[in-house]
Amino acid sequence: QVQLVESGGGLVQAGASLRLSCAASGRTSIIYKMAWFRQAPGKEREFVAAISRSGGNTYYADSVKGRFTISRDNGKNTVDLQMNSLRPEDTAVFYCAAGLRRNSWYADYDYWGQGTQVTVSS
Repeated sequence: QVQLVESGGGLVQAGASLRLSCAASGRTSIIYKMAWFRQAPGKEREFVAAISRSGGNTYYADSVKGRFTISRDNGKNTVDLQMNSLRPEDTAVFYCAAGLRRNSWYADYDYWGQGTQVTVSS
C-alpha cells in the first residue's frame, strides 16, 4: 500500500504563486508515475501534471503549461507542484496521485491523497 498526503494549499490573489507538496509513504518503491489532478466545484476531476519515476519526463495539461512545474525528489519521496501566475480558474481541490503501471500519463492512477484546497481570488 501507498499513502499520499498533500500540503501547501491556501488562498492567494490572482498572479501569485503557490507550491504544493505531496509526501508518499509505504511501498513507495512500486510507484512508477506520480501526478497532480484537480477538481473545481461542479466539474469533473482533471489531469494537471505528471512525472516519471526518474523525474526525467514530465507532462502537463495545456491549461497550466508554462505556469506550473512538477518535480520529484525520490530520496524524500515527495512530489511538488510549483504554481505561478495563478488565475481564478485554477481554484480547485488539488489531488496527488501515484500510479504503478507504465501506461497513460493522464489516467489510471492507483493511489490518491485526500486533497488540498487552492483558492485564487480575482
